[in-house]
Amino acid sequence: MKFPVPLQSATLIRRYKRFLADVVTPEGREFTLHCANTGAMTGCATPGDTVWYSTSESKTRKYPHSWELTETQGGEWICINTLQANKLAKEAIEKQTISELLGYESIKTEVKYGTENSRIDLLLQAEKQCDCYIEVKSVTLLQDGRGYFPDAVTTRGQKHLRELQYMAEQKQRAVLLFVVLHTGITDVAAARHIDPMYADLLDQALKQGVEVLCYGAKLSSEGMELTRRLPFITEIVK
Repeated sequence: MKFPVPLQSATLIRRYKRFLADVVTPEGREFTLHCANTGAMTGCATPGDTVWYSTSESKTRKYPHSWELTETQGGEWICINTLQANKLAKEAIEKQTISELLGYESIKTEVKYGTENSRIDLLLQAEKQCDCYIEVKSVTLLQDGRGYFPDAVTTRGQKHLRELQYMAEQKQRAVLLFVVLHTGITDVAAARHIDPMYADLLDQALKQGVEVLCYGAKLSSEGMELTRRLPFITEIVK
């Protein structure tokens, strides 16, 4: 996906109140922009990093600028706007980048499913195949050379694992797709040290046939795309 207009850059001063961040432009102008990422953003919001932001033409927005990417002082790129993960996943499936998800005739979004009043991120269907239910998760946490999900306790994510396991038990295809939006991450594991319940549920889901796929992205101020399969590490992290 290409950004409609190339992003502009500024230097991060601080992130606060989850949704806000103060930045300063190369010309010295300071302003506040909106942050769509409500997570912990560990390692993704270090003062002094370069922020790449978009600008809305809406006249009603209090904060017209949106934080899209971070370029760290170490040279890594991170997508901060987690809303982009689903778009990237859908685009990659349509472009047949994800070889494990070929052969489906239609793709739907936000379809009700499961037993806990959930909506699946992506539903793939084909006449001669079982339905494929895909939950998309954005991975940006890098610790000790490894990518982890989640970066905070997630009851919502736990629910999604239960729903995927249920669909697998109903003989449908169930896929957890980790969209890795940090160029420094080369493999992914469940963050047992952060959310042990999530890790345990993922272990159970895998035993019941839920599949895990991890795909890394190419990121720049002009656009983003999923490009490569990354390993998922299943051993218990202590």
